[in-house]
Amino acid sequence: MMSAAAMAIHPISELTRRYIIIQVDSFTRTPLAGNPCAVIFCIEEMSDATMQAVAREMNLPVTSFVLNPRKSNFRARYFTLEAEIPFAGHPTLATIHALYQAGQIECFKGRATVTLELGGGVVTVDIVEEGDGAPLITVEQKAPTFLQTLDTQSVVEAVGIDEFNLIDNVPPQIVSTGVPQLIIPVKSLDALRRAQPDLVALAALQRSHGMSSAHLFCLEGVTETGDTFARNFDTPPEILEDPFTGSANGAMAAYCWRYGLISEPKFTAQQGHWIDRPGEAYVEVVGSRYEIETVRLGGYAVIVLKGKISI
Repeated sequence: MMSAAAMAIHPISELTRRYIIIQVDSFTRTPLAGNPCAVIFCIEEMSDATMQAVAREMNLPVTSFVLNPRKSNFRARYFTLEAEIPFAGHPTLATIHALYQAGQIECFKGRATVTLELGGGVVTVDIVEEGDGAPLITVEQKAPTFLQTLDTQSVVEAVGIDEFNLIDNVPPQIVSTGVPQLIIPVKSLDALRRAQPDLVALAALQRSHGMSSAHLFCLEGVTETGDTFARNFDTPPEILEDPFTGSANGAMAAYCWRYGLISEPKFTAQQGHWIDRPGEAYVEVVGSRYEIETVRLGGYAVIVLKGKISI
């Protein structure tokens, strides 16, 4: 047996790098609700393979890596369990909240506007302090792109809902405000609750149409504060049902405004309540129904964990 004196002991700092990690729940004021995201502050940029491995280790819907900025106030890259994505709403909220709580964002008279460079481009984010340590953070999404309308039969088979439960005279359609999402309008909360996706059929739909996920919604909330409620389905290895999907609710808002499903361009969107991760966002569509300029999605966030990750 090797003696203790003969063993080569190396300082941990020579074997690993340590990065600050903050886990944030987005679109909620309550810990363990909303949509979780790990935010990692990188002094040195990791390789793509390392970032992907870290994201799998975190086992959360998205992990955000905050990097040195190049053409904006801040820069980040987002990784799901499977791949890097160009944009998503809840990690943007989480990243800005983590930066604010770390003292990296200063407000003047309770307000600040910053830019965040992502894989899909630069987004503008507004921060409004409200005196309780949890600022309202509002993200401007890209002007929506209305893409393919899909065959109703293939859609209902993929998401497990009866065709007569879809809202009449508006098509299931892929809409993008940064990420292409299949938007599916449903008549009622009861019909929405009964949806049971067929993972094989849903995966085939994703491959054939290049969409991120299926976003089903109805025009009523599950509490008195909500105007819409949604369920968002993906296929493994991603999270099967997302707690609150910022990009999809933005695309949904543009869809609702374009097709006249809402009379006012401002409303409160809800998601995640039926999987015990309730989330809520304040949504505003900017522009006329056929010339939408942007969608603004605002919400709160809360830190649930702080620490360091050694790699």
